[in-house]
Amino acid sequence: MSTLVIDGHPDSQSLTAAIVQRYAAGHGDAKVLALRDLDFDPHLHFGYRKRTTLEPDLIAAKRALHEADAIVVATPLWWGSVPAVLKGFFDRALLPQQEYRYTPRGFPEGLLPATQGRLILLSDTPGLFAPLGGFPVQKQIVRNTLKFCGVGSVRTTRMLGVKTAGDAKIARWLDTAEQLGAADRNRAKAKPQDIAAEAASSSVVATS
Repeated sequence: MSTLVIDGHPDSQSLTAAIVQRYAAGHGDAKVLALRDLDFDPHLHFGYRKRTTLEPDLIAAKRALHEADAIVVATPLWWGSVPAVLKGFFDRALLPQQEYRYTPRGFPEGLLPATQGRLILLSDTPGLFAPLGGFPVQKQIVRNTLKFCGVGSVRTTRMLGVKTAGDAKIARWLDTAEQLGAADRNRAKAKPQDIAAEAASSSVVATS
């Protein structure tokens, strides 16, 4: 089982980066793709009118996406969305006829082989106020990006109130990330019919 963990934070000293490292440690066999370390232009200069030449780092990242059986995205919530580097990565790396395509009848078809996914979303928003604003970015990444490109069952883990979190709470989050990595590794070893049944009952599970 090949798991790709995408770190969408531009700062290597961030809590998001630490969460990713603990998840990978718990998993034991995950590849971390820190977008801040990639050399690529995040702008889709021509839209989809014509293709922009892919940089070597993007070519390697796309290869990793197609080799992964599970894809994890870890990102902070900024202005109701994601950091520019993560949005730019989605724009440049996920392309028609490569990561998705449309059928003759106009329906989207995902081309990534991953059967499992996870979104780890960190936010300064306290859990008490979360229902007021909602998390449109969760829908954006889970349904309109990962699932759109073919990723199967996608779970969501939310870590809220980062700005005011004390050391004890942060330590619990780090432990949770490690436990999630181990759980996802074990889940990957489950029988396909068990995974399908779980996906049918609950494709997205949110925790905070």
